[in-house]
Amino acid sequence: MGYNQALSAYRETRVRTASQGTLIVMLYDEAIKQIGNAIALIDENFRKEPARIEKCNTHIIKSQEIITELMASLDMEAGGEIASNLLSLYTYFNQQLLEANIEKKADKMLVVRDLMEQLRAAWNEIVTNTAAPHEVQTAPVGINIAG
Repeated sequence: MGYNQALSAYRETRVRTASQGTLIVMLYDEAIKQIGNAIALIDENFRKEPARIEKCNTHIIKSQEIITELMASLDMEAGGEIASNLLSLYTYFNQQLLEANIEKKADKMLVVRDLMEQLRAAWNEIVTNTAAPHEVQTAPVGINIAG
């Protein structure tokens, strides 16, 4: 098994075995990474290189797909006002990224990335503090087999 296959298998196992909260943090991580990649491609020579424009577009679209997945995962009934507020934020994020993709300017992407980093930190705190402690299994007390 090659390195890439092993890495892919590891990632798949990590996703399949993660808790719901951990999956949300992982989605935030990937969206932040994709937005960062798009921002890194934009500079003064950006428009002169069509390949960079396409890569930037791809990164922005991936981040929008992740945000859409976060939107779809919201439980509006159980989540109440918090879910409603997150839906509004996610809608705002996608709108800003759409505009940033059209304009090919990093400023709107920076705002979205910064807000997502704050939300990611909050989710990570929730996941870390509400994770069920592992049950400590103790060895059974000695059994008297002598009679």
